[in-house]
Amino acid sequence: MPFYHKLGEIPHKRHTQFRQPDGSLYAEQLVGTLGFSGVSSLLYHINPPTQISRIREPRPFAPKRAEGVKLAPQHLRTVEANVTGPDYLNARKTLLFNSDVAISLCNPSELEMDYYYKNGQADEVVFVHDGTGELLTQMGRIPFGPGDYLVIPRTVIHKFRFDKGERQVRLLVIESFSPIETPRRYRNHFGQLLEHAPFCERDMRPPLELITETAKGEYLVQVKKEGELHQFYYKSSPFDVVGWDGYFFPYAFNIKDFEPITGRIHQPPPVHQNFEAHNFVICSFVPRLFDYHPLSIPAPYNHSNVDSDEVLYYVEGNFMSRKGVDRGSFTIHPGGIPHGPHPGTVEASIGKKETEEYAVMIDTFRPLHLTEDALAYLDEKYPMSWNDDSDDKVRIGDMFD
Repeated sequence: MPFYHKLGEIPHKRHTQFRQPDGSLYAEQLVGTLGFSGVSSLLYHINPPTQISRIREPRPFAPKRAEGVKLAPQHLRTVEANVTGPDYLNARKTLLFNSDVAISLCNPSELEMDYYYKNGQADEVVFVHDGTGELLTQMGRIPFGPGDYLVIPRTVIHKFRFDKGERQVRLLVIESFSPIETPRRYRNHFGQLLEHAPFCERDMRPPLELITETAKGEYLVQVKKEGELHQFYYKSSPFDVVGWDGYFFPYAFNIKDFEPITGRIHQPPPVHQNFEAHNFVICSFVPRLFDYHPLSIPAPYNHSNVDSDEVLYYVEGNFMSRKGVDRGSFTIHPGGIPHGPHPGTVEASIGKKETEEYAVMIDTFRPLHLTEDALAYLDEKYPMSWNDDSDDKVRIGDMFD
């Protein structure tokens, strides 16, 4: 993160004596990136974070690529996917992936994890479609609700606690094998977000307060790395932190805090960009006024993704340019094949003043692969849905409360 934050108790100077009430030293831990040259934070533990009591056998945790998938526009209809697994990790079903990013659906039935989790090689962005609760981390707790992006940098140990609600918890998980950052064109050389950016630092919610667990015991931390979940047991809780400071920490950002950029004529997708990483971007489509040129056409024009794949995840609202999609739908438009609005939607858009849609878009610069898990949600009629005789109907989801 390009701004500084701290919580709890820390010494006046780095790497100096900082003693506990009994006179023993707190254990200092630097969590840093790019070999001591990138962003970092300093954590102070009651116990050394290195005390492993035992290690169990790892278990496979990698997506399986579906074979024989045709190059075509695809639609994954996941609206009827209720529970996808018991706990947070077992409920995670990867649907699309390449060497830069993995995109997963996660609808767990259990409200609380009885273990801790750390991604050892990737940042994770968890978009909360349905559900409320708390993200609990070494660096403190972050309350969340519908529409929140939870940005969790690699190696941050965490767990989720969900509230019991009327709707099934529904999460979109984006795993990035490079750091998740705000778009560079919106930052000055100091890292501060500029005046023309569609959001600013005050929209980002860092951890509120520490969770300092002091009891000794055996604590399971599952670590994802190289396609496996490794099982580490520690003698003390990874949440025994009494203070920390730095630029490396998890945070929340709500899609409703993204301020849309509009113009007299249709604006291209980069104006919706929210985050970037190596070889892909994440965009937020939010309620906005349509173009105000007297002859404007609000519906997007046909276009070819010459060198990128486009994934759109539909969250809420009336999706003006698409037929047959619902909340929880994924549309995938691979590079090399033109796509655009469905028949009738261009004319129908003329004269419209605004849209109330919410959607998350992920554009990648390497081809995405469907997984075996994705085939269960595949809409085989979608590639032909641009024909005039298509009988797909526009489905409208509920708006955010």
